[in-house]
Amino acid sequence: MKPCTLKQPHAYVIAEITIKDQDGYLKEFAPAVVKAQEASGGKFLARGGKTESQLGSPAAPRVVVVEYDSLDKAQAWWNSQATKDAFAIGKKYAEFRQFAVEGVAP
Repeated sequence: MKPCTLKQPHAYVIAEITIKDQDGYLKEFAPAVVKAQEASGGKFLARGGKTESQLGSPAAPRVVVVEYDSLDKAQAWWNSQATKDAFAIGKKYAEFRQFAVEGVAP
C-alpha cells in the first residue's frame, strides 16, 4: 500500500500596480522582479492584461497574478533578498497593493 502524501494547495500572489514612470518600471524594476519570481518557482498567470471590473472598486491599471507551489514558497519569494532589492527599485516607479492567497486544497 502506498503511503498517503498530503499535497499543499498552490498559492497565488496578486498585485495591483499603478505605474508612475513606465520607462523606469520596464527597464529597472520589471527585469529584477521577474528574475526573482522565476528563481523562486513563480509562474506568471496574468501579467498586465486587460481587466474588467465586475463588482466594487475597479482594479488598478495593471494586475499581475503569479502562482507558487505553496503559500510557504510564495512567502519565501517575498522574503528573499532579490525581491527586497527589486521592490526597493520598484517603489520609485509605481505604487503597489499586493497579497498572497492560498488556493483550494487538491
